[in-house]
Amino acid sequence: MVILLGSLQLGILYGMLALGVYITFRIMNVPDLTAEGSFTLGLALSAVCCIAGHPLPGLAAALLAGAAAGCVTGLLHTKLDIHPILSGILTMSGLYSINLLAMGNSSNLSLINSTTIFKVANNLLPFLDKDVVKLLVAFVFTAICVTVLILFFQTHLGLCIRATGDNEDMVRASSIHVDNTKILALALSNGIIALTGALIAQYQSFADINSGVGILVVGLASVIIGEVLLGRRTLTGNLLAVLVGAIIYRFIITLATKSFLPAYALKLISACIVAIALSLPAIKKSMALRAVRKEAQTHAAAETDF
Repeated sequence: MVILLGSLQLGILYGMLALGVYITFRIMNVPDLTAEGSFTLGLALSAVCCIAGHPLPGLAAALLAGAAAGCVTGLLHTKLDIHPILSGILTMSGLYSINLLAMGNSSNLSLINSTTIFKVANNLLPFLDKDVVKLLVAFVFTAICVTVLILFFQTHLGLCIRATGDNEDMVRASSIHVDNTKILALALSNGIIALTGALIAQYQSFADINSGVGILVVGLASVIIGEVLLGRRTLTGNLLAVLVGAIIYRFIITLATKSFLPAYALKLISACIVAIALSLPAIKKSMALRAVRKEAQTHAAAETDF
């Protein structure tokens, strides 16, 4: 029961990460590799602020710093005309040094004796079990994030971002500044991802410089699992599907690592899940073509016999 509750807590927290990945991967149609650096950036800043006794400002600092990292990627892409994937790689590489600097040139920081948002919540709700409090905190932050995104993407600016992802040329012809919408989308995405890293650092009571390695795959897996199981519908439905996908993904990982696979196979499992999910459309198309060919051959054989 404790393992399942822990998986649910992490699934909800990583749901925020999946929301950030969804913005770039589905709305803007760009797999942004900045995520791996911005996640660790949020993790590092949150840890440093917690050690200083300021957990809430740590979350705000992570959000703003992640948004700034997204802006750098956007500027590299839009103003210097660098390919979006390469822009993300450049920003991610630069953030590694910045993250080490933020952590005081230490690859690992412990928050066991530091104040975190989860410890503050435990003190405010002493009548609740600690795991229940963690679940409640994770749910509150994720619910706020989803609500803000749903409301934002219904505004004129949010609709401009969605339109840019659908048809950039049409948006440019409509006198909308495409570069600004791209930068804003990347800032929003990486701000959410960095906030996720900040919460994860306080949840697990430590920060590691390598925590962001492969984090993009985790987000992609959550997005794709949600879409495969619930389908692609309205934006609100898609955002909720992403959250469900993150929770299911975390349960899959927990069951796999606790039953027959070692913990170090986590990244391999994630990569396999993403590869299988991404290949499903091609598999379905191939099966449909085979069915059509088989039906055509059957009709041809019947006409020949006649």
